Amino acid sequence: MILVRQEIGDVLRDFRLQKGRTLRQVASKASVALGYLSEVERGQKEASSEILASVADALDVPISTIMREVGDRISVLEGIQVFPDVVPDDLVASVEPELTLR
Repeated sequence: MILVRQEIGDVLRDFRLQKGRTLRQVASKASVALGYLSEVERGQKEASSEILASVADALDVPISTIMREVGDRISVLEGIQVFPDVVPDDLVASVEPELTLR
């Protein structure tokens, strides 16, 4: 069974580590109890949307980015192929001349 809270916790931890921040730093900036944030990261507690927004803000990561990563991870677990969020090369090539600075 896929647990969304586990995926959310894993994503939050990954972003925190990528930013080089400690659990204590993020909890303090987000005004969340250290133990509670630890439980959220370990997938033991469900985080409210308010908590997620506070933690995302503390990490300087848009909540949409966090939720997209969670969705991508769940898709992989479900066996659904994830398509990257990129602009196709042929589309970029067709508009590139218009994007150059003048």
